[in-house]
Amino acid sequence: AGIFVFMLGLSFAAVPLYDLFCRVTGFGGTTQISKEAPKIVLDKIVNVRLDTNVNSQLDWDFAVNEKTLDVKPGKVYKVEFEVENFGKEQSSGVASYNVSPSTFGQYFNKLGCFCFEKQTLKSGEKMSYILTFYLDPEMVNDPKTKNIDDITMSYTFFSSDYYKQSKVN
Repeated sequence: AGIFVFMLGLSFAAVPLYDLFCRVTGFGGTTQISKEAPKIVLDKIVNVRLDTNVNSQLDWDFAVNEKTLDVKPGKVYKVEFEVENFGKEQSSGVASYNVSPSTFGQYFNKLGCFCFEKQTLKSGEKMSYILTFYLDPEMVNDPKTKNIDDITMSYTFFSSDYYKQSKVN
């Protein structure tokens, strides 16, 4: 009975533990959330490509003002994204992201982001969202990332209107 209770508890803890593991290690391209920028800026240049996508369930346009940035590790950057609802009705979406190569995720630090927050746009409405980030200078001390000069940060907006109620006549 004790083993059953332990296994049941472990199954409920699996998702939060996996999330914690990904955030700590950067596993699977999981980026980090930071409260303050580092005190050092390196001369190394890393090309950051920003990719935007919209799931087919949303009639939105999603674009970034600068598709590529030459980034110095330790320096803070702000990037503006624009989203417009071309649909005939109000709709909501949530942006998720990933970093490639995935080994670089632990060194991509966000100070501010619109990701994983529900965004609602009226028909024809256009909004701007800001991503504030820096690359951790520690990347040059990691054998897996010290020679990486090119990374991609890819954002995708997915519909958050999963449970639309149908009208009953």
